[in-house]
Amino acid sequence: MKETRLIMGMPIEIEIAGEGVEDAFTAAFAYLVAVDERFSTYKEESEISRINRGELSREDASPLMREVFAIAEQTKKKTNGYFDIRRPDGSLDPSGVVKGWAILNTAKLIRDAGYENYFVNAGGDIAMSGRNAKGEEWSVGIRNPFNINEIVKVVYPHGKGIATSGSYIRGDHIYNPKNPEEKLHDVVSITVIGPDVLAADLMATAAFAMGKDGIAFIERLSGFEGYAIDAKGTATFTSGFAAYTSHS
Repeated sequence: MKETRLIMGMPIEIEIAGEGVEDAFTAAFAYLVAVDERFSTYKEESEISRINRGELSREDASPLMREVFAIAEQTKKKTNGYFDIRRPDGSLDPSGVVKGWAILNTAKLIRDAGYENYFVNAGGDIAMSGRNAKGEEWSVGIRNPFNINEIVKVVYPHGKGIATSGSYIRGDHIYNPKNPEEKLHDVVSITVIGPDVLAADLMATAAFAMGKDGIAFIERLSGFEGYAIDAKGTATFTSGFAAYTSHS
């Protein structure tokens, strides 16, 4: 069974292979709606909006909000400041953490409900396990950023997380925290495979903010592989990426 709903401003697709999966779908989508209600910077009454308006201090924030802030701080240190949820105007936008974090937690909800074969995709952030309804290993297509109807590479993440950051779908929504005015035009997309979808998403976002140096950053990270496409259409990938281009 597969279902797609528009949540967090993007289509979120969930597929679960198995019988009697309706309750798992209901719980998964309800969780994602609750995450959006708490963390959306576009909702006036969300917790993050109240924090940004000064109505709620970071010290008095919910445990979930503090967890996301802690992940953001750890990632900022790990990426030498290239991942930062503080916007140039001083406000906090945790969406760079929340999407991957929410998908990781959604996958856990499905797994805890007893399903081992699932695929959860939110705007290119993907968590998966097992096999699809045909008994085949899950695969992911990397889109051509210059023609989104074309797939330039098919990968088999083998149960790991995968995420793509780029400007070709949502425009310039990622910036370099060290130079916010800089336009990130050197690289148009970078796909990262990591231990889980949250780790992959965080590192993909940071690597994209690094521009042409991003793929080298991924190369240096243990447990991560990447595939970058630059403004000229040239693909560069890490030394271990080929391990994910064939199914097991």
